[in-house]
Amino acid sequence: MDNRALQQYVDRNNFPVIRKGYRKYLTFEGFEDSNSHILKSGIVKASVISNDGREFNLRYIKDLEIVSVLRDEYSQFIDSPYNIRIESESAEFYRINRVKFWRDVNEDPELQHYVKDFYRYRLLRVMKKMQQMLMNGKLGAVCTQLFELCDLFGLQTPDGILINFPITNEEIAKFCGISSASSVNRILQQLKKMSILTVKDHKILIIDMDHLKDHIIT
Repeated sequence: MDNRALQQYVDRNNFPVIRKGYRKYLTFEGFEDSNSHILKSGIVKASVISNDGREFNLRYIKDLEIVSVLRDEYSQFIDSPYNIRIESESAEFYRINRVKFWRDVNEDPELQHYVKDFYRYRLLRVMKKMQQMLMNGKLGAVCTQLFELCDLFGLQTPDGILINFPITNEEIAKFCGISSASSVNRILQQLKKMSILTVKDHKILIIDMDHLKDHIIT
């Protein structure tokens, strides 16, 4: 997605930048917040907590991107819709008063167009991923998540596509709605036996992308 309008917006404003360290939280689901945040650098994870206390991962976010939902533009405070946790060594965010942000959006056609496209793009991505998760079973859900991780963190190597980001079986389980990390481990072992992936330096290496895609209903 083209984020030039967002880049131009932060470039021409002197917004304060806050810094958070590894595994620290920027926001918590349900907590009131009066600011919007734009990721300046680093990697963060968005997640929600179910009523029984289990965590469900939504997605990783990297590079310049809005990490706050901007609904209800006239209220000074809103409840944060999800948790944002830092997954890189550190991350930096532009902090903007949310009422001011919406005022700027309404007055800037290019920024307004970006925000509309941002929500449209995210909605389509969520719908597509939920379709893949629900229709593919556990094996397909894990394959879908691995494919998304390749898209975000993939590094082409002579042996295949390296997911150049450390992710545990527990985190994959939380992305896929699978109850335990051991279930993910069994699926990964199955994919290894099928010569679809291997592990290199504690990171997942996809050695047969076409075969991986065969397990994803699109």
